[in-house]
Amino acid sequence: MKKIFYSTTLLFILSTIFSCKKSFLDEKPLDFLSGSNAYQTYADFTIAANDIYRVVRLEFYTRDESTPFDYMFGCDIVYDGQPATARHTPMASAYAPTGSIPTSHWSAFYKIISEANAIISRAPASAMTDDQKKLVTAKAKFFRGFAYRTLAYLYGGVPLITEEVTSPKTDFTRASKSDVYAQCIDDLKFAVDNLPSINKVLDGEINSQAAGHLLAEVYLAAGQFQNAVDASTKVISDANVHLMTSRFGSKANVTTGNVYWDLFQPNNQNRTTGGNFEGLWVIQLETDVPGGSSVSTAMGGNYLLERNAGPNLSLITGVTPNPFLWPVDDLTGGRGIGWAISTRHFSDEIWASDFDNDIRNANINFVRSFTATNPASPYYKKVISTQAPIPGITVPSRQFYAYEAKCTTPGAHPTNLIMNASNGLLKATAGGTYLDQYMFRLAETYFIRAEAYLGLNNPTAAAADINAVRARSNAKPVDPANVNIDYILDERLRELGYEEKRRLTLMRLGLWYDRVKRFNPYYSDALQTYNLWPIPQSEMERNNTGTLIQNPGY
Repeated sequence: MKKIFYSTTLLFILSTIFSCKKSFLDEKPLDFLSGSNAYQTYADFTIAANDIYRVVRLEFYTRDESTPFDYMFGCDIVYDGQPATARHTPMASAYAPTGSIPTSHWSAFYKIISEANAIISRAPASAMTDDQKKLVTAKAKFFRGFAYRTLAYLYGGVPLITEEVTSPKTDFTRASKSDVYAQCIDDLKFAVDNLPSINKVLDGEINSQAAGHLLAEVYLAAGQFQNAVDASTKVISDANVHLMTSRFGSKANVTTGNVYWDLFQPNNQNRTTGGNFEGLWVIQLETDVPGGSSVSTAMGGNYLLERNAGPNLSLITGVTPNPFLWPVDDLTGGRGIGWAISTRHFSDEIWASDFDNDIRNANINFVRSFTATNPASPYYKKVISTQAPIPGITVPSRQFYAYEAKCTTPGAHPTNLIMNASNGLLKATAGGTYLDQYMFRLAETYFIRAEAYLGLNNPTAAAADINAVRARSNAKPVDPANVNIDYILDERLRELGYEEKRRLTLMRLGLWYDRVKRFNPYYSDALQTYNLWPIPQSEMERNNTGTLIQNPGY
């Protein structure tokens, strides 16, 4: 009996040790944040949602010198000014399954989805009130819908993940594009119903009207034209938003400006600082403000739109001495380096019938006339035009081309980036665009509804929406007989150039190849006929127990 007792006792002790081994060694996070206690309070979930804002801003604006411009390069609006180092040439390697472009964007959007799913999955069991649970879930579903919408435009059908993944998974399959759109629509309908109105949120926060705008766009992509009309009408008719049709904001008294110019002046993008009722979702990029850029003096923390889109006047060598000091804080392009040269279609052809009347085409908005800034030049203070360049200057070229002033911060660079206040000479660390940026603007909502009306074979209603935007800019109204998808795409360039994520629009419509082939000769000889990016090869290799079928042509 004693032998049996000791044996039994040892077995009990050993079994107790091994059965408790895991809990015995586990740390209990009593005074630090961990995966097991991070999602409890409303503050916890707010922090999680705020990180998604950060990822969105990185993806579309501040990640590096190239990534945000994948939505503009290789389209019908600009072409590469420095092919040897630019991200998109040759086209075949830039967009290959092993290339960095399709891989980096895929990863960013699945990060957004992962963080959104964690919020959605963990909210029900948290310590929040029911209203708080509904609010954080609405935020997460907005971002998840936003991410899946973008993935579907770029890649087609992609794996649908709607719950938090907590263990390794290697058997993903692609859902159909229509299934992805259906998921987006479900998420965004919830967001429309449960996000606060735009007048109840902080500047830069997502809101019900922004969700309605995005929902209308996804309805368009899904071919649900009447639903797109209804969703966009709900936004357009909301009393808390309207097109800005009168001078407003920080420079409303500048007589050389106009209301379109006002939209892009410092502090004017938001409701509280600029009285702007047109911005639906404004990405906060201004320096030294809550939620704004984290770096105010170096290029790495800002949206480098000026650096990419402004011409590099320092490269002028055919005229001696160079008529321009560079870089200068004025309409000559700031510290532009000429990487995004406007296509002729963007700078000239779309304006052919409205050159004198449309205020969006005034030189203060679309710069074609440059005043020489070098006192040593015989051209000093004289105007040099892209339409009648002086001998020695090639147009368009990296050194000299027409560009939209909204891509720079003329006359408003932060003072710590100005090297010489007497002539506006900038430091080498300039190059960002020091303005908040519109992700969604109400003018685009009108274009979405116009496109939906066109899909419903109602060009009269489509023309009315387009003309509502054109009237603000003193542009002559378009006749319904002339409204087609090409006209709408050109009007989007006139109104939304450099704001719009042009690649998303063209790929949503399946018209990327067609538009680039016709309007961007720089790329036309290198194009393939597909309108989707490839599924990244690295994702296909990791998914070794499932199958991710590659898009055609790759």
